[in-house]
Amino acid sequence: MGVLNVTPDSFSDGGKFDSVEKALARALEIEKEGASIIDIGGESSGPNSKYVSLEEELSRVIPLLSKLRKQTKMLISIDTYKAEVARQALELGADMINDVTALRGDPEMASVIAKYKCPIVMMYSKDRDVRTKVLAKKYTDVVLTVKKFLSERIKYAEKNGIKKSQIIIDPGMGQFVSAIPSYSFEILGRMGELKTLGLPVLIGVSRKSFLGGEMASRLDKGLAASAIAYYSGAKIFRTHDVKATNQFFICQKCN
Repeated sequence: MGVLNVTPDSFSDGGKFDSVEKALARALEIEKEGASIIDIGGESSGPNSKYVSLEEELSRVIPLLSKLRKQTKMLISIDTYKAEVARQALELGADMINDVTALRGDPEMASVIAKYKCPIVMMYSKDRDVRTKVLAKKYTDVVLTVKKFLSERIKYAEKNGIKKSQIIIDPGMGQFVSAIPSYSFEILGRMGELKTLGLPVLIGVSRKSFLGGEMASRLDKGLAASAIAYYSGAKIFRTHDVKATNQFFICQKCN
């Protein structure tokens, strides 16, 4: 899953794709680099990001989507917690929704997902608000906490008409879990325990601060983390560095 943020304040690539033309060019490049899914985000959720109105988010996402859908066979995911953004995107041919609030951010989102019968990614986050905070949250058992949260959100989704077969789970990672890096590494080491939820797992470690060092030094660390997740059963890998990640996994399969 290749990341395409059409935002000015994303933590690693904010402002790089600030026009439909630039974003479309990057989207098609992501396809050439080997992604099978592209995840388009019109509102940042990282620390210090700012709220985006519905109108602004639609203006960032919908014109790009309308052009991209005509030019690619990639699955298109929309990274949003707003039901109306999801609805309009699905009407235009988006394939899935990636909701970092796990259906908590907008009470209408569940009904949209149920109506369109599309896949939905539900992510663990320590914060109820869409914008995660830099907080050194401590856990007695981080994996048990993540599993309990996701289990409750799965039940909520099913009660609201979403089939379990539509759901993909994401353990969060990085600041979504805690500013203490060891918790993210513990999730990686125990990722096999998420199998008991019976759902595909998406993992997003790309460029995240828990890997340590400057942004430019995190690629190799992210690939190593992704390899651990791969051998523990993760199915979808959300990354900014599509070409390098694709080549890495080709090597893993060859071996």
